Amino acid sequence: MGAVICDVSFQPRCKYEATLRPRLLHLQSSWPDARTVRGFQRRLVTEDLAVAMKFNHARKVATAHAITDLLAAHEVDTCEDLHTWLDRQDNRAALRTVKGVGPKSIDYIGNLVGRSHVAVDVHLRAFAVDAGATDLPYDQLRAAYEEAAVILGHDRGALEHAVWRHRSKAA
Repeated sequence: MGAVICDVSFQPRCKYEATLRPRLLHLQSSWPDARTVRGFQRRLVTEDLAVAMKFNHARKVATAHAITDLLAAHEVDTCEDLHTWLDRQDNRAALRTVKGVGPKSIDYIGNLVGRSHVAVDVHLRAFAVDAGATDLPYDQLRAAYEEAAVILGHDRGALEHAVWRHRSKAA
């Protein structure tokens, strides 16, 4: 869960494959007790997340701490707990109260715990603009991708990831 929380907190405007992914893998191996929210929260009391992640960005560190505290307060401890917890709109709204967490972050964290969402980021937005879909609000653009997935017979999250990999030029 520590890596999930850090992934959603640190990934905005970050080169994922080159910068964030190696740091998440390092965190998973160096903080094995952070597999749960409670274990991650205990680590955050005694260790500096910016140092552990080699990522000195105060706002992103604060977002990770706030998400951790929110999930712990709601007794969400595992990926399975979070997967189920995200079913309720009031829980998704609670996540939105965390500074730095918007609708894309909520969809993205859902993908990280095995849900199939379209998390519209700059890459998906640019792909849509190239296709002629300009200036759509987040919810409408997400709905357009979801409808395209249905028409094409693809899983929503898989389509989102394929477009992301194409536009981000990920290996």
